[in-house]
Amino acid sequence: MIPQKLKAVEIAHDQLSELHVVNTMHERKSKMAELADGFVALPGGAGTLEEWFEVFTWSQLGYHAKPCGLLNVNNFFDPLITMLDHTIEQGFMNKDYREMIIISPDPKELLEKIDSFSPSHAVKWT
Repeated sequence: MIPQKLKAVEIAHDQLSELHVVNTMHERKSKMAELADGFVALPGGAGTLEEWFEVFTWSQLGYHAKPCGLLNVNNFFDPLITMLDHTIEQGFMNKDYREMIIISPDPKELLEKIDSFSPSHAVKWT
């Protein structure tokens, strides 16, 4: 799934069984969310975090009931997890949302947790 603009400047893998070329990043994210069974962020930059937080927010709002996970390689996401816990302590996030995040440093364990994921929905506004 790659926007046409990025396809022109990045290497689009030509050995995929299927490559979707879309017009915009919004279209890319929408199509990926539609096709995905779940969402896992690997260590990355702002784009990775932005895309993961969008689908995590959609989960909070009940737009989907798919698992959202973080592959916490070398404790990469520890500062982010601390920040999420801080948002709970400050009253900006329901603790139930934090419990919806599947986290593991081990890919096999993360996939096992995702396979056993059972969606829950906390009330957003209380």
